[in-house]
Parts: sequence; C-alpha cells; structure tokens
Amino acid sequence: MSKFNKATVIGHLFMAGACMMWGLMAPLGKDAMTHGFSGLEMVALRVSGGALCFWLTSLFTRKKASKPVEKKDLVKLFFAAMFAIVLNQCNYTIGLSITSPLNASIMTTTMPIVTMVLAAIFIKEPITWKKTLGVLLGASGAGILILGSSQASYGSGVLLGDILCICAQCSYAIYLTAFKTVIQKYAVVDCMKWMMLFATIVILPFAAPSLINLPWQDIELKTYLEASFVVFGGTFIAYILCTLAQKVFRPTVVAMYNYVQPIVSCIVSVCIGLGVFGIWQGAAIILVFTGVWLVTQSKKRNQKE
Repeated sequence: MSKFNKATVIGHLFMAGACMMWGLMAPLGKDAMTHGFSGLEMVALRVSGGALCFWLTSLFTRKKASKPVEKKDLVKLFFAAMFAIVLNQCNYTIGLSITSPLNASIMTTTMPIVTMVLAAIFIKEPITWKKTLGVLLGASGAGILILGSSQASYGSGVLLGDILCICAQCSYAIYLTAFKTVIQKYAVVDCMKWMMLFATIVILPFAAPSLINLPWQDIELKTYLEASFVVFGGTFIAYILCTLAQKVFRPTVVAMYNYVQPIVSCIVSVCIGLGVFGIWQGAAIILVFTGVWLVTQSKKRNQKE
C-alpha cells in the first residue's frame, strides 16, 4: 500500500471515529440537557473542559515535533475558534436543547452542500459532477435514515432550534474552507489548545453566573457521565480526529462525513433495542458511503489545472 493510500485510509478512519463520537453525543447530550444542564451551560462545559484537555495534552507532546504558533496565526486561530467552536457549538447545542434530535440530525445534512459551495469560493475547488452526485447521494441516504427514525424522536422541534442548528452547520462549513491553510500548518494539539482557549474566554463570562448558581448536588450521576462523554469524547477526541483528517482531505470530503452521524444513531438504536435494521437502513448506508467515495474520487483543483 502506497504512502498516499495509507494516509487516505487513516484519514477515513479518523473522520469515521469523529462522526461516531458526534453521533453518540446528540442523544447523550440531549438527555443531559433534559436532566440538569441548560444549552449554554453544556457549551461552557464543552469548551472549558476541551481547553483543559488540550492544554494538559500539550505538556506531554514532543516540542521538537511541532513549531510554535506565530503571532499572526494566533489571530487566524481566534477567528477559526469563533466559527468552529463558539458559533458552531453555541448554535447547535442551544438549538438541540429546544428542538428534537431528529430535527437536529436533519439540519446537519446541509453542511456538505454549503461546504462544497464555500470551497469553490474560498479555495477555488471545482464543483464536479462526481462531487455533486456524491453530496446528493449522501443526503438521500441520511434522509432515509432520519425519516425512518422519526417515530423514535423526542417530539417536534421548534423553528428557532432548527434555525440555530442550520447556523451551526454554516459556521463550521466556513471554518473548514476558510481556515484550512492555518490548520494544516501546525500540530493538531497546538491548533486546538489555542482555539479552545479563545472559545472559553468568549463563552465563559456569559455562562459563569448560571454555572455558579447550578444545584450541582442535585444532578444525577448518569447526567454527569453523559456530560463527561460530551466533553471528552464528543469534544476532545472528536476534534483531534477531525483536525487530523482535515490535514489529509479537502473540506467537502470532511463535511461529507456528517452523513455518517445518522448511521451511528441508527446502529446504536438497533444495538440497544430501540430500532430495527431493515432493507431501507441497509440501502441508506450504501448511499451514504457511495456518496463519500464519489466525493473523494472527484478531481482536485490542481488536477483540473
């Protein structure tokens, strides 16, 4: 297997792992926000907990393996944090707290389409027929899974929550396309520790009064465990895996993995007895991964030239 193929396979594994974390985070985070935490409190726990994890990790990474972040790039990482973390997590988490996981999952299917358009604008990536067909196939597969799970939803969501979830997808699509160069320039931990720190500085002042007055002693252990997974699995691990994949893949390929999240939810539901696996679920999974494959096979800008 060539070096390129190894990097590609590893990149796919990283993105699949990240999406598994995010797919599990939606139902677990929703339950935690139903039994103890508000949307803003959960976001504050995510970014501050993520910042702590990344800064502690940076103490044990090899300094020779990474170069210090330049001051001019710290400014870029600040704005990257605003789009990738602050706007993305605030909009999505608060939106999820007032809508259903079903509606939130439907909204995530907009990201690959937005990313494909923004990639054409920011980094001049061509919109090829393979890429377009792949995005549409992935959206179709995700749609089949989501609509097939509608009976297991938490109820109908409100319009504001749905709009916030869409805004979250748009902000992350901007991050994937506009800040790809600076993310590729530095080590993953170095990028994320600064981005998480900037996000914490922005969010914590708004959430601090609520966190101080929170009745921590009344919150059940189950809720604490769910919140811990959101912080460590859905934030720390998932962001590491996604950022590593971002160094290998184009923004549209990374965004296409959003369609894997409903698959994770479907598989988890089947495993715990809340759902069944039938021919439609199988067809949906085939559509999603065929879409991902088509997008990865589309020509890059340098290949077009």
